Amino acid sequence: MKINLEKFFAVLSIFTLTIFNSGCGDSENQNTAETLKVGTTLDFAPFEFRDPDEKEFQGFDMDIIRAISREIGKPVEIGDINFEGLIPSLKSGNVDLFIAAITITDERKKLISFSDPYYESGLTIMIRANDPSMHSFADLAGKKVGVIVSSTGLDIAKNIPDAQILEYENTNDSFPALKNREIDALIYDRPVNAYAVATNQVTGVKILPDVLTQENYGIAVRKDNDELLQQINEALKKLHESGEYDQIYSKWFGTSKDNQ
Repeated sequence: MKINLEKFFAVLSIFTLTIFNSGCGDSENQNTAETLKVGTTLDFAPFEFRDPDEKEFQGFDMDIIRAISREIGKPVEIGDINFEGLIPSLKSGNVDLFIAAITITDERKKLISFSDPYYESGLTIMIRANDPSMHSFADLAGKKVGVIVSSTGLDIAKNIPDAQILEYENTNDSFPALKNREIDALIYDRPVNAYAVATNQVTGVKILPDVLTQENYGIAVRKDNDELLQQINEALKKLHESGEYDQIYSKWFGTSKDNQ
């Protein structure tokens, strides 16, 4: 089926704007003219998620962007956007930037600009703990493999011989799919897999030792917004120099960045 992409992105942009205007998000001083509109995609603990006991969105990315906003001197308004809608929302001007544990890739750099890397990541494989058939990436051949839609995990999975690839919107769908045997394995970001196991977000699973990729996360801005990009990079540098970045890192990962 052919899709009119211009109409699709237009509708998606209107939907995204509705998210912000309906108050679905967290904000600091929303009436300030200089407020930065920030997009993210929740259900990605420990980077961004909604904690029912907290008023504001929680996670490593959320702490990082709030620290950056203080350095820049502009409050932020954060909205939850579907992952596939992040780049269209940025390009249309509905958000000023987004931070969503997104990997810096050459393809994405054709569309948007990225800050200096702020987190080193990679992909790992999660399987059921009682599955004796898989020990490495090579064992995924011919299996049902789950990935998150539009993710780098999808790019890797396409290289698996005879694999049946199933795409999921988020971990609320993918983790149960693995436990319920809808898929045999899940390729996902290493820190998210590790956090889910450590906090019992998902049980009866294990992570294979293979680290499939080395990836860097970046904060995204529009290609014409060099001023904001420079401000973000300068703020990141100050956070590293002051030690605040290390404090945030240790809060969410229980170790220093050097021991990652």
